[in-house]
Amino acid sequence: MIELAASFDSQLSTLAPFIFYVIVGAIVFVETGILLGFFLPGDSILFSAGLVAAAHGNINIVILVSVIFLAAFFGDQVGFVIGRVYGRPYLEKRKSKRIQSMIARADRFYMQTGWWAVVAARFFPWIRTFVPVIAGASRMNYYQFLSANALGALLWGVGITLAGFYAATIPWVKSSSYAIAAFFIGASIVSMVWNYSRRPQEPQEKS
Repeated sequence: MIELAASFDSQLSTLAPFIFYVIVGAIVFVETGILLGFFLPGDSILFSAGLVAAAHGNINIVILVSVIFLAAFFGDQVGFVIGRVYGRPYLEKRKSKRIQSMIARADRFYMQTGWWAVVAARFFPWIRTFVPVIAGASRMNYYQFLSANALGALLWGVGITLAGFYAATIPWVKSSSYAIAAFFIGASIVSMVWNYSRRPQEPQEKS
């Protein structure tokens, strides 16, 4: 990611501050809120945005992280609404037993471990684009999603941007940012596995 961020650094550094905020915010929003944006390099954009803010005094880091937080937050909210309004009705029209079984399993998963899944998904390219949509389609509790979305936007969007900002002057921050991300991802995975292992077993159908 560091090498890719360096290339974005050279491209973004020539932009006027307002255009810079708009472009970075738009990329983050599209990647997190619109399914077609799954290919965008969000992590590298965030890190390079922090580097640019550190190197150029006309970029205000407070405005930058505020724009990124709002873009990441509302992006996931849009994805959740798309899943709830369009995804669920579409799936429920499919009468296949296999699809209905998949829906039931997804509902249980997001009821039990959805909060951690939404937070952890932020740190996984591609996955972070689809998880909010699946959470909406799976009827995850809205307020649980809301809080997980806010925390994820803070840890991922603001966290990686600040890591890039401080990495320009404090080298050890660069490696620490990955350690922090690894901690939250690891904690999320452990929590999901723990909750999955404690779920009630479904009764076997009699033939």
